[in-house]
Amino acid sequence: MNDRPIETWLTDMDGVLVHEETPIAGAQEFVEALQSSGREFLLLTNNSIYTPRDLRARLLRSGIDVPEERIWTSALATAQFLLEQRPGGSAYVIGEAGITTALHDVGYVMTERDPDYVVLGETRTYSFEAITRAIRLIEAGARFIATNPDVSGPSPDGSLPATGSVAALISAATGKQPYFIGKPNPLMMRSALNRLEAHSESTVMIGDRMDTDIKSGLEAGMRTVLVKTGSTRPDQVGDWPYLPTHVVDSIADLVGLVGELAPGTWATES
Repeated sequence: MNDRPIETWLTDMDGVLVHEETPIAGAQEFVEALQSSGREFLLLTNNSIYTPRDLRARLLRSGIDVPEERIWTSALATAQFLLEQRPGGSAYVIGEAGITTALHDVGYVMTERDPDYVVLGETRTYSFEAITRAIRLIEAGARFIATNPDVSGPSPDGSLPATGSVAALISAATGKQPYFIGKPNPLMMRSALNRLEAHSESTVMIGDRMDTDIKSGLEAGMRTVLVKTGSTRPDQVGDWPYLPTHVVDSIADLVGLVGELAPGTWATES
């Protein structure tokens, strides 16, 4: 069992710290504990709509103060991946400011003419015309990348179709599957660790979903903590072929453990 000291904390956002823009009890105290402890940390999200600056502003409205450089999105991870794969490349992008800004910042050209990649991100305004163009570009040889595989997302009025659903539509039309960058691909975790120059064996990943947060943390070699305030219900945990390292009621249970290098009082009911 891994008993290395904990130097780095990664945590999902929605379902762990907030529900939409409603803070979860203990979230601000947890962030403050991270900042005062001197531990390295990042907040991770599969949402590629917003830039880190946007997300900082949204969190501030929820009473949670996080510097934008402490926020790592699937859009940033996608841009980093494409920069490493094909520096100075080009892409046809379906998405909003989060992904277009990230790609622009790494020197990518956004074009409809013979792009290296079709990049599909999250958006609230998918258009039939844009999807049709993406299909034709992929058929013509563009490589298909998607920021995250989530098939639906939350809204005040109920579920919304997300990147994974639109990717499935494009895949059905082209016969080409996208390469998904966001969770549960451990690549997103590795990119976060690299950003912090951290090691997986001294890092904890906190999440609310067994199929994304816990799976990607596990596959990246981290210890994992599942909170009961999000998508995965406590009675569902045992249905999976893998388990989190620890299960806690909420982020509030971790506030007092942040400063400890080797927490010895985890809640472990699972």
